[in-house]
Amino acid sequence: MVAPSLKLQDLIEEIRGAKTQAQEREVIQKECAHIRASFRDGDPLQRHRQLAKLLYVHMLGYPAHFGQMECLKLIASPRFTDKRVGYLGAMLLLDERHDAHLLITNSIKNDLSQGIQPVQGLALCTLSTMGSAEMCRDLATEVEKLLLQPSPYVRKKAVLAAVHMIRKDPELSSIFLPPCAKLLHERHHGILLGTITLIMELCERSPAALKHFRKVVPQLVQILRTLMTTGFSTEHSVSGVSDPFLQVQILHLLRILGRNHEESSETMNDLLAQVATNTDTSRNAGNAVLFETVLTIMDIHSAAGLRVLAVNILGRFLLNNDKNIRYVALTSLLRLVQSDHSAVQRHRSTVVECLRETDASLSRRALELSLALVNSSNVRAMTQELQAFLESCPPDLRADCASGILLAAERFAPTKRWHIDTILHVLTTAGTHVRDDAVANLTQLIGGTQELHPYSVRRLYSALAEDISQQPLVQVAAWCIGEYGDLLLEGNCEETEPSQVEEEEVLALLEKVLQSHMSLPTTRGYALTALMKFSTRLRGDNNRIRQVVSIYGSCVDVELQQRAVEYNTLFRKYDHMRAAILEKMPLVERGGPQVDEEAKDNKSASQLLGTAAPVPTEPQATKLLDLLDLLDGTSEDTQHPPPLAPSPGGALVHLLDLPCAPPPPAPIPSLQVFEREGVQMNLSFIRPPETPALLLVTVTITNSSKDDVTHFICQAAVPKSFQLQLQAPSGDTVPAQGGFPITQLFKILNPSKAPLRLKLRLTYNHFGQAVQEIFEVNNLPMETWQ
Repeated sequence: MVAPSLKLQDLIEEIRGAKTQAQEREVIQKECAHIRASFRDGDPLQRHRQLAKLLYVHMLGYPAHFGQMECLKLIASPRFTDKRVGYLGAMLLLDERHDAHLLITNSIKNDLSQGIQPVQGLALCTLSTMGSAEMCRDLATEVEKLLLQPSPYVRKKAVLAAVHMIRKDPELSSIFLPPCAKLLHERHHGILLGTITLIMELCERSPAALKHFRKVVPQLVQILRTLMTTGFSTEHSVSGVSDPFLQVQILHLLRILGRNHEESSETMNDLLAQVATNTDTSRNAGNAVLFETVLTIMDIHSAAGLRVLAVNILGRFLLNNDKNIRYVALTSLLRLVQSDHSAVQRHRSTVVECLRETDASLSRRALELSLALVNSSNVRAMTQELQAFLESCPPDLRADCASGILLAAERFAPTKRWHIDTILHVLTTAGTHVRDDAVANLTQLIGGTQELHPYSVRRLYSALAEDISQQPLVQVAAWCIGEYGDLLLEGNCEETEPSQVEEEEVLALLEKVLQSHMSLPTTRGYALTALMKFSTRLRGDNNRIRQVVSIYGSCVDVELQQRAVEYNTLFRKYDHMRAAILEKMPLVERGGPQVDEEAKDNKSASQLLGTAAPVPTEPQATKLLDLLDLLDGTSEDTQHPPPLAPSPGGALVHLLDLPCAPPPPAPIPSLQVFEREGVQMNLSFIRPPETPALLLVTVTITNSSKDDVTHFICQAAVPKSFQLQLQAPSGDTVPAQGGFPITQLFKILNPSKAPLRLKLRLTYNHFGQAVQEIFEVNNLPMETWQ
């Protein structure tokens, strides 16, 4: 005899009345025991009541798998009360991972053919929720028949079931193509909305369906025009806008049909202009329709005037009080800035105002768009605004802002002095947040601008005297003092206020840097080298410098100790060569960012291997530089290869300086190494003829999906016999639908010509999820290493 159990309402009250989690578990365990006992007794009148209680327990997070077979029994029951609970239980307790879900296929098929509308609705809802691909294939013909049933209730649910079937098995597209054309004549908005969604799914998964439905563009245009011109309808109106849900879906479908199709785009241009000018924007529903209109205009072959109108709409969105609307506008303008740069430029002042937003997501989007709007004509004004933002921006935005200003200055600097002043301002304001190559870029810029050497060294000396906490600034200043300290002592700079700097002041400042607890080992290396070079610029004796250098001969830092020991040896044994060894760095020729990408790739080999960088940067713990390399100022960040063995033919050409050159190598085929959900990675290869051991690998990331790829990071590793240098990528976002790709350059040195293997790690955000992929590429073409 089964003990009496609680009713559903009593069970809910008792669970809610439990004061502790232990009491709640006790009530649920006791009731689950009653439910199991009832199921074993097989009382058909109590089965649906017991299952209803079990479903409530399941929704609270407790195990309820033992009720799966009871769901099947209730679905097979002829009583509607049993079917209702049975189908609900199937939707909650069953999915594709359980083989039991296949057992209800026949029951669903029987219920779909019965002709009882409530039962058909239950079966269609269950199929739309948990139907697997196998179930969809078995029941596709039944759903097709229901698409043309006279009852709107059944037709609407059948359309939604068809959408689920297409998503599960795109091969079923041919079954649902004919009914869609008839369903477009429906007056019922629910059925029409479901039909538009079904057509969208068909077009995105079948090129034949896309071509087929381009014929109905005039009909879709007429439906949308009717929605706009009809008067106020209480049934379908939302905030005074006639059925905005249906309008948005039709506009989305028009965008799919008009993409890359001139004739369809021409048909919808007039309607889009009408929607863009007549939609009420005082409520959020109107803004939703207007935003979808803008996306459609930008994605099809629309007229130039219509595209300008769309950009102006987004500009008005920037003035909206709703932060969500402003964020959407900034994101959309960022996608359009490449294709409609001049139109977006008209709203530059509004975009800059958005930098002052307190919301972090808005200010980040405004920063990205502001950096994209910088060009040669507005670089001074925009840089001034960005520098003001840099001084007060949140810490998590400083790195992006600083890097963006430096890149913009490098691309569009009107004069070299302005370029130097801009970098110095960034280093002074946010030096700890700049990219690793900022120090090398500034030293290279100063070294190549001979007329500004006095001005630069004075500015840097003044900045260093005020603040020694910004490590990149200290490194550049130390390098500049070491190179041009004689100009600092002369004090004949016409562009700054005349002031006399004494030798003792300079030495005291460099010693202060060496002794500061804020100085990194790299910074101390700069300061020690600057002292050594300054010894050849002094007019007096070098005893103070020799004493400081000798102190660091016993430093715990291996790199700093080696420098000091080598410098001491230079003082003791090779003092007659010291002035020649510590001469000023020669000018380093460097192409600007406007240089053609392919030419830059060809020069990168000599820049990486043969050209000495102007300053030492981050030391490598595993590699000690020899004396002459160090004194020549070779960059420690650069990988130093072993001596290469050139081919005899090439050696003769270089030695004799003959005008002949070896024939150009055959092109190396590109390689696709990654593809996931529309995101592809392709590798292209170049081996500079002058450096056969060097391989330049250009990584290209493309995105053909419907969602942007953001925060993209690519990391690589090679075997120990190789040397790898990763250049900074062109960005971290790949726009959807074939937007501008990300490119990144790998420089790989292979002196032994061993077979090349790459290990890659990709991290990015896509469709709202964080993705990480780690894989190895070992099928590179033989031409990359032989």
